[in-house]
Amino acid sequence: MMNEYASKKYIEIPVREDCLLIDFLLKQMGLTHTRVKNLLSGGAVTVDRKAVSRHDTPLHRGQTVHVMRHKRGVSLENRYVKIIYEDKNLVVIEKQEGILSMAATTKQYCVKTVLDEYFEKRHFKCRAHVVHRLDRDTSGLIIYAKDIETAQTLERAWHELVYDRRYVALLSGHMEQEGGTVHNWLKDNKAYITYSSPTDNGGKEAVTHYRRLKAKDNLTLCEMKLETGRKNQIRVHMADLGYPVCGDEKYGDGRNPAHRLALHAYRLFFTHPVTGEDMRFETPFPKAFTQFFED
Repeated sequence: MMNEYASKKYIEIPVREDCLLIDFLLKQMGLTHTRVKNLLSGGAVTVDRKAVSRHDTPLHRGQTVHVMRHKRGVSLENRYVKIIYEDKNLVVIEKQEGILSMAATTKQYCVKTVLDEYFEKRHFKCRAHVVHRLDRDTSGLIIYAKDIETAQTLERAWHELVYDRRYVALLSGHMEQEGGTVHNWLKDNKAYITYSSPTDNGGKEAVTHYRRLKAKDNLTLCEMKLETGRKNQIRVHMADLGYPVCGDEKYGDGRNPAHRLALHAYRLFFTHPVTGEDMRFETPFPKAFTQFFED
């Protein structure tokens, strides 16, 4: 099979029988174990458009495996940015905490700068266009468009195209309820502190659905699904509930067992703005969050 795929940058292979991912890639592509593991660790493999990194991922008949031959995630070699998926229209990256999505001032280091330098290095005639953001200290998945037309399509139809966006957070306090919804209005005061109101205060309507995953001692691992994407939305809403995000110096209670802002955008499901394909990406929960719930 190696020769059949050797000249292609993007490979799509249908799964015809149940098996493990590593066995499938070894058989279908004729690669070495080392090469397969490098592709997986570099974010070059997706199953039904969902990024996978585990070699023992089970495959089932009818699924499709997509492989990028040039392991773009590793070639970037940046501690803050990992490319999960890339095509001619857009790139999906995983951002680490500690870097801005885009610059707030001239020449400020940010993800956009990293991507623009990467594109230039690879002689791509494109620039990174920001269509949504994560706070500097929040990690997780972000889409960047590679041309202005794709960026404008995403911006205009964001709520129609992006149909499932979820975060995981480590919260201070033992959450008693299994989950619920926070629905209010958010507005900044003169000191740029976001505050909430149960009625329309001239701010922006904000809706967060939350679900307790685990709770132990005085900590809670919680999943949030956003209907809106307002500034500091999750941080304010969790603080409103009495369970602030750990490490949140602005809205928290001073607890920081994870030694970072404990908020991570782990899921991003959307319809491709150009091809119409169903795109599904997830990243593992940070170990810094889950370590407190291990037996």
